[in-house]
Amino acid sequence: MLFIQMKIEELLKTKDIMSPSKKLALNLIVTANHISDKIQEAIKPFGISSQQFNVLRILRGQKGKPANLSTIQERMVTKMSNTTRLVDKLVEKDLCERIICPSNRRKIEIRITENGLNLLEQIDPIIEKVENDFASKINEKELLSLNTKLNELRS
Repeated sequence: MLFIQMKIEELLKTKDIMSPSKKLALNLIVTANHISDKIQEAIKPFGISSQQFNVLRILRGQKGKPANLSTIQERMVTKMSNTTRLVDKLVEKDLCERIICPSNRRKIEIRITENGLNLLEQIDPIIEKVENDFASKINEKELLSLNTKLNELRS
């Protein structure tokens, strides 16, 4: 796919004069949405959403230990209030399971299933390619600098 470099004003089809900080904010939003769309497009054939994919990666990161809903929610890339619904859908697809905590029967924990791990194994190289395609547009020094700057913007 040919990607044509456009200024944010051209992309948004505006003739308004924008401050550098407004351009930055709009560029970050548009770029984040663009990357999110590409990731969603890449995982669509697997029948899961990017949010479900995020939950599965969080659960895999638990290394076999279960996680509660609040842990999952706090680690989500995109914070959302419907984590319970996301987990419900993953349970229906047998990609994760609910476990009743033996020491506190009111506490429910979630663990990734073997099917969930297998699905991630299939998806990982596809997502890595999407990420590498974006990163290949700038050199390693620029990547490190951009990551540092983005970290600074969030602090």
